[in-house]
Amino acid sequence: MVYKNFRINCLARVALLGATIYLFFYLLFQTHWYATLFIIGCIAFYQIYALIHYVDKTNRDLTRFLQSIKQSDFSQTFTGGGLGSSFDALNAAFAEVTDEFRRTRAEKEEHYRYLQTVVQHVGIGLISFQQNGEVQLINTAAKRLLKVGATGRSPLLKNIRSLESFSKPLVDTLLRLRPGEKALVRVEDHNESVQLAVYATEFKLRNQKLTLVSIQNIQSELEEKEMEAWQNLIRVLTHEIMNSVTPIASLTATVNDLLTPPSGNQEPVKETSAETMDDVRGALQTIQKRSEGLLHFVEAYRKLTRIPKPQFQIFPVTELFARVGQLMRAQIADKAIRFCSNVDPESLELTADPELIEQVLINLLLNAIQAVEDQVDARIELAARMDERGRIIIQVADNGPGIIEEALEKVFIPFFTTKPGGSGIGLSLSRQIMRLHRGTISVHSQPNVETIFTLRF
Repeated sequence: MVYKNFRINCLARVALLGATIYLFFYLLFQTHWYATLFIIGCIAFYQIYALIHYVDKTNRDLTRFLQSIKQSDFSQTFTGGGLGSSFDALNAAFAEVTDEFRRTRAEKEEHYRYLQTVVQHVGIGLISFQQNGEVQLINTAAKRLLKVGATGRSPLLKNIRSLESFSKPLVDTLLRLRPGEKALVRVEDHNESVQLAVYATEFKLRNQKLTLVSIQNIQSELEEKEMEAWQNLIRVLTHEIMNSVTPIASLTATVNDLLTPPSGNQEPVKETSAETMDDVRGALQTIQKRSEGLLHFVEAYRKLTRIPKPQFQIFPVTELFARVGQLMRAQIADKAIRFCSNVDPESLELTADPELIEQVLINLLLNAIQAVEDQVDARIELAARMDERGRIIIQVADNGPGIIEEALEKVFIPFFTTKPGGSGIGLSLSRQIMRLHRGTISVHSQPNVETIFTLRF
């Protein structure tokens, strides 16, 4: 008979064990049935083992419960009802605690997935790593910014030092930064200059120190602020110069008219000699021409603050190159320059203002023509393609003397020029147009080898 109540079951087992032991000793002293005696002895030992195993069930359940918590395995169930009210309460408590742990674990996993989603979709690059440089976390923005997984690079970033091929100064900065410190790092990658703002903090996870670093490309923000500063300067200069030069030009023109006798009469005015009048007239004419030239000069600089708002269109890059090539064909032919253009793929389309971008390309090509005019084998290339980040880039390359390193950082600044007689606004105007397109323009130059201007959209 199987007893479901624990106490009755224990009493029945003890009674049965007592009867077995009594039978064992009876056979031992009253009979010579040694085979039967041996069998009864084995039965008695088995009953003792079964009783101990049955009584230890509570300890086994408790051990299994604690092990499941330790291993975070909450698939265990605790049944066995019918052994008594105390055991029913114990099993119910086990089940409630397990369910609570299971619910808490599910909430933690949901929170973890939520945080992972936020971290991966945030626009600022985030990297956490140990003191030895081993990376624990890197989000999508950081991968895109550092080109992790790009062609020729490891698809996974296991250690910060693996970024040395991208930028050794960046790696040195990441490993050197202390919690709360900030740094600016300039990175040159594939002819592209990028200014990175790096901020570090530190936290502990499972008694292990980790450094969390945020990385943000602030190149466009710096360029925008720089351009705004120059625009403000230009507005002030043009306002003041125009206020002074306009009346001078008007006054000199009036004086020149007064000193010129009507109907070609060459008689001197009042008592002034004819020779003196000629000198005055020549001086006034010179002032007038210089003033008018200065007005045209200032007007050219005012173009920087009067660029029209781009009228965006979707158009094939091949059509843009065809128009620019047609406009520049005569000048290129006169200088005997080898010119080639390439669009890869040919179906590549660009969303921009075609007239403004055409103006930028014409300016860059004019600069390239002037740069290679003294070269024996003058060559200019115009190319368009997609870069590693999926952005459209247009490049103008020439094999002229190039730009010295000291001038590379200044060529886009208004008023700065390396050409005799240059105005210094062409490249500044080009940068402003690219800023209005939310793009960038950069230059890479190897003196006497190649100079490449790159437009990135």
